[in-house]
Amino acid sequence: MSDYENEDECWSTLESFRVKLISVIDPSRITPYLRQCKVLNPDDEEQVLSDPNLVTRKRKVGVLLDILQRTGHKGYVAFLESLELYYPQLYKKVTGKEPARVFSMIIDASGESGLTQLLMTEVMKLQKKVQDLTAVLSSKDDFIRELRVKDSLLRKHQERVQRLKEECEAGGRELKRCKDENYDLAMRLARLSEEKGTALMRNRDLQLEVDRLRHSLMKAEDDCKVERKHTLKLKHAMEQRPSQELLWELQQENTLLQARVQELEVSVQKGKLDRSSPYIQVLEEDWRQALRDHQEQANTIFSLRKDLRQGEALRTRCMEEREMFELQCLALRKDSKMYKDRIEAILQQMEEVAIERDQAMAGREELHAQCAQSLQEKDQLRKRVRELGEKADELQLQLFQCEGRLLAAEGRLKQQQLDSLVLSSDLEDSSPRNSQELSLPQDLEDTQLSDKGSLAGRESPEQPLVALQKDAGPGSGEPPEKERRRLKESFENYRRKRALRKAQNGWRRGEEDAGNTTGSDNTDAEGS
Repeated sequence: MSDYENEDECWSTLESFRVKLISVIDPSRITPYLRQCKVLNPDDEEQVLSDPNLVTRKRKVGVLLDILQRTGHKGYVAFLESLELYYPQLYKKVTGKEPARVFSMIIDASGESGLTQLLMTEVMKLQKKVQDLTAVLSSKDDFIRELRVKDSLLRKHQERVQRLKEECEAGGRELKRCKDENYDLAMRLARLSEEKGTALMRNRDLQLEVDRLRHSLMKAEDDCKVERKHTLKLKHAMEQRPSQELLWELQQENTLLQARVQELEVSVQKGKLDRSSPYIQVLEEDWRQALRDHQEQANTIFSLRKDLRQGEALRTRCMEEREMFELQCLALRKDSKMYKDRIEAILQQMEEVAIERDQAMAGREELHAQCAQSLQEKDQLRKRVRELGEKADELQLQLFQCEGRLLAAEGRLKQQQLDSLVLSSDLEDSSPRNSQELSLPQDLEDTQLSDKGSLAGRESPEQPLVALQKDAGPGSGEPPEKERRRLKESFENYRRKRALRKAQNGWRRGEEDAGNTTGSDNTDAEGS
């Protein structure tokens, strides 16, 4: 996605200069280079150059830009390179940079000798650039080594983090296991509590059944006592009944009284015949008086017997009520005693349960204290292990940092040695280079100045990077034999360059002498 965005940005930048490009560029001049870069095929070139619909040059350039825009980033780069070669001013205006390749102007301005000198200078520049790139590469290698050290540090940190994660996961599993054990213990405790509750309920039901049976037994005992009392009462009544002799005497007396009544009736019947006699009248009066007294006594006896029966009935009822109340009082006393015993038993059971609860709570507190102590010891051990691990990691980090500083010191030392060698070679190259630069024509000097400016512009952003990498990265760590071989090869290249420069200076002086002689001959001929 970023490549497409960069392509769009590049072509949008060119679109702002489209009018200038269409007005300046000649398509027949840049199409061969574009065809060599393989961004144009023969059909596209024929369409641009030979299409009868494209009459004006501006329309041809517009079609060419559209075709290049379809090729993407490759077409953009090839188009800028063609501008750099054939339209350097327009290239500078579009990109804001100095063109680096202007060999067509050099050939036109100074000929083959200037081109040879320019190529030599370019070779020297490229060699210096190779040296700079070698230094950059060494600094890059140092930077890569530093990155490797950092990668090892990061790996150590990752291993430590992974170890901490594993410890955390192990702690989580341990916590889960403890939670499961706690849950199982809680379930067992709840089940035991339920069993204890059911046992207590069953015990209370049995206690209530025992109390009910005891109450039934007491009620049966009370009924038995009441029946026993009734039996005793009947026995006492039977004992108080009159005997058979008394009944016989009373029957005889009743018989005598009946006989006397009959005699009196007979006498009365006989006396009816002689009522006029006073004696009889007196007897009748006495008899009537006796009969009235007897009647009154009988009535009195009857009323007394009636009162006696009522008193006996009232006494019997009162006795029965008294006995009933006594039985109720006895039952209430037994109930109160039973409830008192039950309450005492319940209180005793509650005390036993309280004692068991206190013992269980004390055991639980003791277990909690042991668990807390074990957890504290475990935390202390984990903290100790973590501190030892951190200390080991810090020592390892210090070891890596010392190794990095050692490598950096070795790299700086080798870089200083390389810089001293490059500086000495530059000092030796300064005199022949100055002589070559003085012999160049003015146009060639301008192109060299533009090349130097562009090279400085390109190298300027690399210098702080190189400095930064020198400061940050460790040494390249090349073996001494390889370093000596590389230095020897660089000295041999330098000797070859110096001999070539001397040969070029000799050729240039011979050409100048020949030019001077021809000039003097011409002047002599003109004078003659």
